[in-house]
Parts: sequence; structure tokens; C-alpha cells
Amino acid sequence: DESWFHRYEPETKRQRCRSYVTGKQIQQYYGSEDAEDGDGTVQGHMDLSPFIYKQQCECLNESDDHPFTHSLTSGGGYLESDCDEQLIISITFTQAVKVHSLKIKAPQDKGPKTLKLFINQPRTLDFDMADSNQAVQQLELTPDDLEGNPVNLRYVKFQNVQNIQVFVKDNHSGSETTQIDYFALIGSPISTTNMGDFKRVAGKKGESH
Repeated sequence: DESWFHRYEPETKRQRCRSYVTGKQIQQYYGSEDAEDGDGTVQGHMDLSPFIYKQQCECLNESDDHPFTHSLTSGGGYLESDCDEQLIISITFTQAVKVHSLKIKAPQDKGPKTLKLFINQPRTLDFDMADSNQAVQQLELTPDDLEGNPVNLRYVKFQNVQNIQVFVKDNHSGSETTQIDYFALIGSPISTTNMGDFKRVAGKKGESH
């Protein structure tokens, strides 16, 4: 996607210290794995897991025994709510990304049904705010959506995402708790390489040989 190179957001000191991932590296490390899975990964996009800043992510009403981090890897356990069926999943990225779709694997009875998505919030929403505030997009998941098939988002609304919050309002059967076996966001980083800085350094007078 050439638009990755046309614009990038101002970087924080932390982001400048992180290594940038190039398009070739994305294909090298993630393309073959996606192809083997055969699970409908969207062409031109990737699983955004490498860009998740896990230390700044949180999940409200998660079970102590089955936290959100268990759902970030396939076969690595599952996320389950604690006191009732609702969850608020807050995900922060290490750099701005475009989010194209999401993938959820969950049991059809305890799997999430109504989702409200919010982006670039200054802090994690509480349940009252998540329920009453207008979301960037609201989704009604079908049983087929819970089989890990990509659920497309309103892509034009998710072009510069620093953080995303997902409010799970209810599940399909009205069960006391909601379960998510696997959760992934599909998209692409806005800036895949720091080309501007590279060109300025390489172009300084007296440094060419």
C-alpha cells in the first residue's frame, strides 16, 4: 500500500526508538503463516498483533483465570467475562494503524453478539459511557462471524487509530458470561519505514563515498 509512505503521524520518542517493519518483512514473517491458515486473511493487510502495546492494554470485567491476553493467540486459552456478560477491551498500538476488519472465534452460545467500537479515547471508557456514547461503529455478530471469519469494519472511519476500545454489550444466548477464544484485528501500519529520516541522513554533504 503506497499510502503508507505518503504520510505518517508525528512520532513520540518511544516510537522513534522502536524499529519499523517494512512491507517485505510483513510478507516474510506473516504472509506464509496466513496462507497456511486458509482462514480468510484479507489481502493487503495483516494481523496487527505485532503492533499491540500489551503493557497499555486492559480489559474490564475479565476473569482472573481467563484474561484478555489468553485470546490474543490461537489455542492459547480464552477470554471470559467475570461478573456478567459485558466486557470492555482496550487496545493501544505502538504506532498509528489502519484497521480493516476483526476476527473472533467463540462458542456460538457464549460468544459476543453486540459490539460497539470506539477509537482514540484519552482513557478507557467505563460501562455507562460505553453503553450511552455514540460509537464509531456498532456490529451485530452472527454465528458465522464467531468462526473466525473477517468481519469488515467501516474502513474509512479507522484510518488513523492509536487505540481502539471494543464494548461487548451482550452474547448470543443471554449467558451469564461471555467467552472469546481468539480475537484479532486486521489492518496495516500507516508508517512501515522511516523513509524521510533515512533520506535526510543519507543525503548530508560530505558523507557520500
